[in-house]
Amino acid sequence: MGSEIVRDFMTTEIQTAGVNDSLAHALDIMTEFNIRHLPVLERGKLAGIVSQRDLFFQEGFRVDPERSRVSEAMTPDPYTVGPDAGLEEVAATMATRKYGAAVVVEADKAVGIFTTTDALRALVDLVGRLRASGPVMTAASPTPPTGSARRSTARRATR
Repeated sequence: MGSEIVRDFMTTEIQTAGVNDSLAHALDIMTEFNIRHLPVLERGKLAGIVSQRDLFFQEGFRVDPERSRVSEAMTPDPYTVGPDAGLEEVAATMATRKYGAAVVVEADKAVGIFTTTDALRALVDLVGRLRASGPVMTAASPTPPTGSARRSTARRATR
C-alpha cells in the first residue's frame, strides 16, 4: 500500500462519443452501458467530456436531442491523467474540484476513465487490505477510557 496508481482501478473498456454525435446518441450509449461520463473525440483526439448531468441540463432548456450535438453540451479540456498517476493525488483533485471523472490518457489516446465510482471501489479495496493486515484504528473508533477517566466519570454521575 502507498503506491496505488490509477491504472489499477480505472475502467479500461471506455465508450466514447464524437463531437458531431447527437445528444440522443450520447444518452443512448450511457443508458446501454449504464455509465454517466463519455469522453468526446474529434478526429480520434480527446476534445472534451460529456456527463449524464450535462445532457439532462440540456433537456431542461428543451433542446432537441436529435438535432443538438454533443459539442454543445460537453466540457472542453477535461481533467486528464496518465495511467501511472498516483491514486491519492487524482482522487484529491477530483474531490476538491468536484470532478466526476478523469480521462486516462497515454500517448495522446484515451485509454481509460477513472470515475468517482472507481474511486469508491479503490477505497473499498484499500480498506479491505488494511483490515486484512491487522486492527485498524479510525477517527470514529472510540478510545477506551483509562481507569482514572472511568472513575472521574462515575463520580460526576453520582454528584
